[in-house]
Amino acid sequence: MKKIDYTIMLLIILFFCSKTNAQVILHDSTKVSLLTASPWNGAVYALFGHTAIHVQDNSTGVDAVFNYGYFDPSQPHFIYNFVRGKTDYILGVDTFNDFISEYSFKGQQVTEQTLNLSKTEKQQLYEALYINALAENRGYRYNYFYDNCATRPRDMIEKYTISTIQYPETEKEQSYRDLLHECLKDYPWVEFGIDLLIGSEADRIIDVREKMFIPAYLMNSFEGAAFQANDSLKSNLVSDSNIILELNSERNNPGNRTFLTPVVAAILLLIITIFVCLNQAFKLNKTRIPILFDTILFGIAGLAGTVIFVLMYFSEHPATNPNWNFAWINIFALIAAILFWVKPAKNIVYFYHFINFVVLTLFLLSWWLIPQNLPVATIFFSLSLWGRSGTNLLMLRKKRLVNSRFTSSRYMKAGWGQ
Repeated sequence: MKKIDYTIMLLIILFFCSKTNAQVILHDSTKVSLLTASPWNGAVYALFGHTAIHVQDNSTGVDAVFNYGYFDPSQPHFIYNFVRGKTDYILGVDTFNDFISEYSFKGQQVTEQTLNLSKTEKQQLYEALYINALAENRGYRYNYFYDNCATRPRDMIEKYTISTIQYPETEKEQSYRDLLHECLKDYPWVEFGIDLLIGSEADRIIDVREKMFIPAYLMNSFEGAAFQANDSLKSNLVSDSNIILELNSERNNPGNRTFLTPVVAAILLLIITIFVCLNQAFKLNKTRIPILFDTILFGIAGLAGTVIFVLMYFSEHPATNPNWNFAWINIFALIAAILFWVKPAKNIVYFYHFINFVVLTLFLLSWWLIPQNLPVATIFFSLSLWGRSGTNLLMLRKKRLVNSRFTSSRYMKAGWGQ
């Protein structure tokens, strides 16, 4: 009974404490700023940078960095939920010193932009952020283009400012994919993988506000943004901008670029494929090298195609359907890789190679006309699959002709009494 009474008392104390914190009246001198961290090369998710909101009021002791970028990779079925677009992020709150210490340790640059807000706007924004950070409100469904750690701070600031914020026009036409490529230029394999997973919707030209899913673009847009109070009166959104933490290039660098880029790997695979095709043609299927090679080649293509299939039809992620990569890597290749070893399924395998050869021929011939920005490496990878399906078709057809001639000859000899 004492344990229950203690628990109830603790809950009551916490309740009143939370009410007290939520009702803090900020001073006129309170500083509200946007913190933008440069990319960190230590993890894929950090290659795009980060954004947070800092509220500092020395008179009341408020020192809070509101960070929408927290997630728990140890939660059950995290990878499965991430692929399906069901990853939940939360709004966390740090002190300024803890926030800076983390990014200093990683060697990232942090830029602070002090926002030109009125006392009322600061108060409303702080209260909204505080309520949003409560345990029952802090979770949200993450979306890498439309709702992430950069767009959330922007939306909160826009919502709790009295005047309309006008952003400067974008300098050049860009798509979601173009911005991703800028962030991933030092990581060709990550760029290639993302290009396989996102579809043609990512190639749509986007406006200045849509570009703000990248923290650096949000920062640059805020720098040139202004409040529109009326037809003639304007004021800058950012009153002051400073680099408060310098980039440590020794601690935070992408390292040496690998020679084995996707294009190089695709060309090497194509060369190996040609040798396998020649080996199969000259040795007339008397070696297991072709079937072993095909099992690995089509199996990997099928596994990649399965991921694309799930993203297209069973995922909440944006810009994954339609995806023209499904023409050359698809789930059917995985099924075929298994059937290669099943003798009674030789007719199904023949039919698969025929369909795959036709589809890949059309895909390669119309590659430049496809309404999706496809990696150059897809040409060489597709040629490998195309070459293996084509060679298998020729060898299977040749075997059928040999068998039919043998059968016809046997029947003729039987008719002659031989």
